[in-house]
Amino acid sequence: MNPWQTVRAAVSHRSPGSAISARAAFAAATRGGWRASGVRDGVTGTLTPGAPASYAVWEADDLEVSAPANAVQRWSTDPRSRVPALPRLAADAQLPRCRQTVHRGVVIHGQ
Repeated sequence: MNPWQTVRAAVSHRSPGSAISARAAFAAATRGGWRASGVRDGVTGTLTPGAPASYAVWEADDLEVSAPANAVQRWSTDPRSRVPALPRLAADAQLPRCRQTVHRGVVIHGQ
């Protein structure tokens, strides 16, 4: 299972009008997964103070801030806006590789 492949599939859906933004697909794969499992505290699935320390460390070749063409004016690409840069998800792009997985502060994969 490759979560970045899932995010890529949601961004480049084969049915016209069914694709979602990279930011929405990423949120669905992170916070959405926890919500689907019944955790609805508003913190779990995010990297914020007080959130459980469950995360993965990924190695990615290129990062970019992307938005649909019709959202460019509404979505700042300035780093101070805190809009996350995500891996390039084009079909020809190398997807990120997982280097470490931590669940509730315990390393379960990697070093």
